[in-house]
This record gives sequence, C-alpha cells and structure tokens, in this order.
Amino acid sequence: MTSTLTLRAVEKVTHDTNRYVFDVPANLDFEPGQAAELTIDKDGWRDAGRPFTFTSLPGDDTLEFIIKIYEERDGVTDRMDALEPGDQVKLDGPFGAITDHGPGVFIAAGAGITPFIPLLRNRARHGDLAGCSLIFANDTARDIILRGEWEAMDLPTHFILSEAAAEGCDHGRVDQAYLRAKIADFDCIFYICGPQPFVDTVRDALTALGVDADRIVTEEGW
Repeated sequence: MTSTLTLRAVEKVTHDTNRYVFDVPANLDFEPGQAAELTIDKDGWRDAGRPFTFTSLPGDDTLEFIIKIYEERDGVTDRMDALEPGDQVKLDGPFGAITDHGPGVFIAAGAGITPFIPLLRNRARHGDLAGCSLIFANDTARDIILRGEWEAMDLPTHFILSEAAAEGCDHGRVDQAYLRAKIADFDCIFYICGPQPFVDTVRDALTALGVDADRIVTEEGW
C-alpha cells in the first residue's frame, strides 16, 4: 500500500530521537511491530526511502514513528530532522517479521527498541504483560528511548549501558553471562532487535544457553 502522509507534529524524545505524528491514511492495515518505507516528498529525496517501524497501534487516531537521527550520515534520517508540520512523506508498506508471537524476553539495542514499543504498548493496553521482560542496551543513559514509559509499565526492565555507569542501569554488554544473570527461565520466546552485530551476538549467546532457533524472533524471520 502506498499513501501520502502529512506531518501533524514532531517532538524530541531524546537528544537524537524524534517522535513524528501523522494523520492516518485510509485503509492502512498493519500489525504491531511492523514497519513501512518512508520517503520524504521533496526534490532530491523522492528516491531515498528508508524503513521505519510504526510505534502507534492499529486503530489509534494518529500514526506515530519514533526515529533516531544520524546527523553524521547526511542521509534520510538527518533530513527527517528538518521536517516541519505540514510537510509530506510517502509511505509504502507494511512489512516486517517482528510481530507478536507470545510473551517473552525483548532484547533491544538503541533504536532497535522501536518494534518493541508497539508490541509492549499493545500488551500493556490489554493487561497482558505477564511473562514479558525487557533488556535494553544503550551507550549512555541519555540515549534510552522512552525510559519513563518502560519504568511505568508493569514490566521487569533491565537497562544496560556500555560507555558510562548511571543510577538504575547496569554497566557492560549483553553477553552470555549477562543473560544468564537476568533471565530466570529460558523456555520462552526471545525477541532481538538492534544493529546486526548486536543481534548476532545475542542470538549466539542464547543458542549457547540452550535456546532453540525457532524460539528466537528477529527481523530476519521467525
């Protein structure tokens, strides 16, 4: 499905992450966790689409995307930072393999949290967070997307920082030892999203801990 979206509002979520709110196009049908390709409807950018995850839920009054800005890349996300209400983008989708396959452990790094935002919001809305937990890795505390929302949920959450220690956060990396320390039961579904090296490392660690491949959900498939 291809649609034209008009930007209604944009606001900061963290120092380098924005929330974009659009009108909902007619007949858009997607599952929580899925994504769409967005293309900025401006000269020079109409052939530069990039995938972004819906962070609103089906049936919401507005369509929301939470997008990390990479100014150093001089690309689409940098250009997204310059968008203003009234600007338009093209949407093509939905697509994506990360959807809800049941309660489990959600393991994210940085902007890899975005598919888990609607999945966990949807479960929270229906009082269905039992059996779920979140491990969220970032460089520093200021990078944590929606920290207050996670802390307000009835959801066991572990923040881990690689560069600097901070109150309420662990310090280190998500490796086999960390997973063993934080997860009580490995007989569940595991969702992983983040940079590819992170996904590969966590998947290998889970496999070494006895988790079967068919219980690991990534953007590569289920």
